Amino acid sequence: MSRVIFMCGPAGSGKSTLAKRLAATENLERLSFDVEAWARGHRTMPLDVDSAAQIEDFLRIRLIELIGDNRDVVLDFSFYSRQMREQWRRLLAPFGVAPETYYLKTDRATALARVRARAADSADDFCLPAELAAQYYDRFEEPTAEEGPLTVVDTSH
Repeated sequence: MSRVIFMCGPAGSGKSTLAKRLAATENLERLSFDVEAWARGHRTMPLDVDSAAQIEDFLRIRLIELIGDNRDVVLDFSFYSRQMREQWRRLLAPFGVAPETYYLKTDRATALARVRARAADSADDFCLPAELAAQYYDRFEEPTAEEGPLTVVDTSH
């Protein structure tokens, strides 16, 4: 059975850094919303609703293909809300996959400083307006153990 990891955390928490490391060291296929957006020519966030929906649909299909091939996957998204995490869990349930959540816990000042330092020169480096990054952080819903397997990684420095 495939292993699926949800990278979970606000912008600037280090999700992509850890997801790339896990992909390399644990032979996981990394699916990234930002990488797919970049590949489609988007250079600013947030995306319009239609573009975001197209990318999410593509990534859902790709995830199902990968688990059908018995591949292990790390989903490098924000998983910003419990509702979003539940939607993706429901997608995986028919395949018998219970995803693990890696929550990158980062203090607000550190996360926002990291976002401000971005150069927008790659898919893992999208800039966000400061006010939007703050809203994303403030509206982020922390995952809990009752949602399923949870690993908390403190990425505040």
